[in-house]
Amino acid sequence: MISTLAIATSGPGLTEITAAIAALVDDVDEGLCTVFVQHTSASLLIQENADPDVRVDLEAFFRRLVPEGDRLWTHVAEGSDDMPSHVRSALTQTSLAIPIQGGRLALGRWQGIYLWEHRRRGSTRRVVVHIG
Repeated sequence: MISTLAIATSGPGLTEITAAIAALVDDVDEGLCTVFVQHTSASLLIQENADPDVRVDLEAFFRRLVPEGDRLWTHVAEGSDDMPSHVRSALTQTSLAIPIQGGRLALGRWQGIYLWEHRRRGSTRRVVVHIG
């Protein structure tokens, strides 16, 4: 089964999408859930979902690691945040594979699935979910 989710973002940051994906695996006892984002300036991440400070710290680290306005960037036609967004996406992941056990995603106790928007402007991101 393949489904496509439309995830609205309002700017840079991590949006938890665990519940939307978990709802798609309800009828599957065991298998594999593959999640793929169809964009080059957003990514996917499995990360702690208990303490929001983790997300704040990750975002701060990546802003420092891959800053906007670096003279290294030549691709600036779409704005000063575009090339850093591509690099941040390349350093993270565009797809995830999560086992399904007993009709549930086999995530750890504190793990959640996140769409990470790297652009300053909001967008609607397409996330393809394959369950097999």
